[in-house]
Amino acid sequence: MNIPSILKTTVTASALGAATLLTGCAATTAGGGDVVRYKTPGSTFPIAAAVEIPTDARTVYLSGKVPPVVDKSKPATDPAAYGGDTEGQTVAILKGLEEQLKSMNLTMSDVVKMQVFLVADPAKGGKMDFAGFMRGYTQFFGTAAQPHLPARSAFQIAALANPAWYVEIEVVAVRAAKAKP
Repeated sequence: MNIPSILKTTVTASALGAATLLTGCAATTAGGGDVVRYKTPGSTFPIAAAVEIPTDARTVYLSGKVPPVVDKSKPATDPAAYGGDTEGQTVAILKGLEEQLKSMNLTMSDVVKMQVFLVADPAKGGKMDFAGFMRGYTQFFGTAAQPHLPARSAFQIAALANPAWYVEIEVVAVRAAKAKP
């Protein structure tokens, strides 16, 4: 194929410009730095609008967690076996995530992304109990002891594997470059 010389020059100049741009971007972020959490302008809602990860950090993806059994006297199909309502199940899950992170030399402060799956609570007219979730969530995020907020999404879904579960949470954490597993 014979490409006109003007097109070759344009493609070459564009490729060179893109390479320079990419190199320039890499140069400005090389060496890492701190995780940057962007607040939502004009809002006090306890999530980050965005989270920026330094290039020298490592991401750790934790699988979704469902509520653990907290009352063995209840049947496995009873929400009370797992903390009862959405708030209780959220707290139980976040405690479990906190322990898992600790075992990996990480903390809740290292969480940068969270996805929350909420099932309708029959006691709430078939709607997800977002307020109950938030009561549990704010015990772990946006506190004086742990002010770091993750970017987060919350969804109402049709069901989880066990009909007694109202909540599943998955997170992504970041390990600073100098930290060892």
